[in-house]
Amino acid sequence: MSNTHALSYWKANLRIVGTLLCIWFFISFGCGILLADYLDNFRIGGFKLGFWMAQQGSIYGFVVLIFVYIRQMDKLDRQYKLDQEQHAKAEAERAQEPRS
Repeated sequence: MSNTHALSYWKANLRIVGTLLCIWFFISFGCGILLADYLDNFRIGGFKLGFWMAQQGSIYGFVVLIFVYIRQMDKLDRQYKLDQEQHAKAEAERAQEPRS
């Protein structure tokens, strides 16, 4: 992988991580603390939404973010031709080549 190729991959990776961290911050700090009073005007499962987000909703949000991260990184790896299957196949082919 060339340096420019690696640099663009790294920048795309940081963009994904940065975006997901902003969403994580909004879910945990925004919905659980800053917007809790406003969200308490709504109810989910009999509980005030602000309380629910602070106790349960943020956990669900974090789990969703994990799956979104996995999906986005798989997509990025395919875009840069770094998926694990191709890498393992290339390594196996290299191991079978005769050494001089």
